Amino acid sequence: MSLQHYLQFTDLTADEYAYLFERAAIIKGKFKAYEKHQPLVDRTLAMIFEKASTRTRVSFEAGMYQLGGSVVNLTTGDSQLGRSEPIEDSAKVISRMVDLVMIRTFGQDRIEKFAQHSRVPVINGLTNEFHPCQILADIFTFIEHRGSIQGKTVAWVGDGNNMANTWLQAAELLGFTVHVSTPSGYEIDHAVAGASSACYKVFEDPMQACAGADLVTTDVWTSMGYEAENEARRQAFADWCVDRDMMRAAKPDALFMHCLPAHRGEEVEAEVIDGPQSVVWDEAENRMHVQKALMEYLLLGRL
Repeated sequence: MSLQHYLQFTDLTADEYAYLFERAAIIKGKFKAYEKHQPLVDRTLAMIFEKASTRTRVSFEAGMYQLGGSVVNLTTGDSQLGRSEPIEDSAKVISRMVDLVMIRTFGQDRIEKFAQHSRVPVINGLTNEFHPCQILADIFTFIEHRGSIQGKTVAWVGDGNNMANTWLQAAELLGFTVHVSTPSGYEIDHAVAGASSACYKVFEDPMQACAGADLVTTDVWTSMGYEAENEARRQAFADWCVDRDMMRAAKPDALFMHCLPAHRGEEVEAEVIDGPQSVVWDEAENRMHVQKALMEYLLLGRL
């Protein structure tokens, strides 16, 4: 196989995503039936964390072990990456010793530079600009509950952050529409997302963005690395809390998602995230299943 990285959602085609969603369902079925599935025996995943993590670490680490492989966990505190070693040098060394690398870092430029010098596939576990593995899990979760996402409407309420960027990329590639509503000054940087205006609509009023939506989703008001802006954001985002009225404006069978961690009473009402339309726990678990399918695909191709 030729070397393939997964640095943003556009790195795969719609056909490849169709395969991954089908494969993730099979892998999840085996997991639920306590059936061993270990195609990656003797393969090693290196996980590099320059940003802290709970779900990313657990889902990748547990997933790799379940696939029969092993894991090396690195942070900037216990590796030369935190001591000013050039990224190029780290990539050349680490990729000679493992089969796959997952990186959770700050700027997208860091992971792209690492990938340029890596001999093995590199996966984006989160950057400031994109979070493709999370959107992979979100779409798989939607498919599980409601079928194909093609032609559907996703309402994004909140910050124009890495999640919003990735939703726009996914919409253009997979044929659905995103209704975006962000406070003034926190809009999506369309040059970063790189999606055409045909796949999204912008609304000043979050209630209008939610109207008729098949899925309503949000994220924390202050993403990791922007803590200094916390109070200013709290004031700016006050009207962008996903509440029961917004969910009532959406379709009667609309789902609610949140990538977690969540702050009840800020970006979402407790009654929504803990209510009957919420699928956040399935969504969180599905990170592991889609990432298992992704790792298997990047190393072995289609099975």
